[in-house]
Amino acid sequence: MENTTYDTSLLRSLSNQMADAIEKATPALVTVIGRTRQPGSGVVISPELVITASHILERENDIQIQSHEQTLFPATLIGRDKTTDLALLRVPNLKLPAAVAATEPARVGQLVLALGRPSEDGAMASSGIVSALGGPVRTGQGTVLERYIRTDATPYPGFSGGPLLDTQGQVLGILTTGLANGVPLAIPIAQAQSIADALAQQGYIKRGFLGLSSQLVHLPEAQRAGRTQDHGLLIVNVEENSPAQQAGLLIGDIVVSLDGHTVTDTEDLQLLLTGERVGKALPIEVVRGDTVQTLTVTPGQRQ
Repeated sequence: MENTTYDTSLLRSLSNQMADAIEKATPALVTVIGRTRQPGSGVVISPELVITASHILERENDIQIQSHEQTLFPATLIGRDKTTDLALLRVPNLKLPAAVAATEPARVGQLVLALGRPSEDGAMASSGIVSALGGPVRTGQGTVLERYIRTDATPYPGFSGGPLLDTQGQVLGILTTGLANGVPLAIPIAQAQSIADALAQQGYIKRGFLGLSSQLVHLPEAQRAGRTQDHGLLIVNVEENSPAQQAGLLIGDIVVSLDGHTVTDTEDLQLLLTGERVGKALPIEVVRGDTVQTLTVTPGQRQ
């Protein structure tokens, strides 16, 4: 009898903690009305800024958000990033509290709550665990997603753009079903905040290119020049007037590092061609014959 009472007490305590977490996060949760069908959700990240899922914004004008108090506000699209399916909205006079970001990254097996506000009826929630942490991975749009959280919490219609919470009500990531054929993923909050900062500053995310084609190859020990890495990228084509050609890269070179970071496959290279590296002269190391040579390349900005 004592064990039963003890177990019931633990369940009640956990249940109350989860309900408290949702109550804590709800003021920063909004409905995003940016398409004719099912609205989506959004998360307040500063007094006038809301982050949401890009794919729920089928129009770039006449966007509205609705607060937990059911007040409607006009919103302006600042920018969007299809690679992460994130978009940033400016909402003048919103004056809602910002969501609290989790201070520790998500862990596989961690209990989480998916939260959305797809209608004026209020917040909806589902629970589950962090099923997997992954990245980089190529999405259905042909872009490379750097990091993601996968959860088995049910993303009800309209949850995209809402938060994935820990049991303290802190945001672990921003939910989306728009990247992997409806599979519920979350963009880790640290990455989402970085994307939001870049969108707030310039309205887009810098993504670079070198203008070369490559394929993964094994590096024989004789060509490693003392390195431990056993794979690199064999250059099979260099585009005319591209950053790669201007840097002196040649067909047959094997790329092994960029800006001091080891490159072992194409995803490694793509992840490095973002942010402040675009337009900046960077050292690139290639195996040419039996020696490693260091050249300088300036990634161009992808349009």
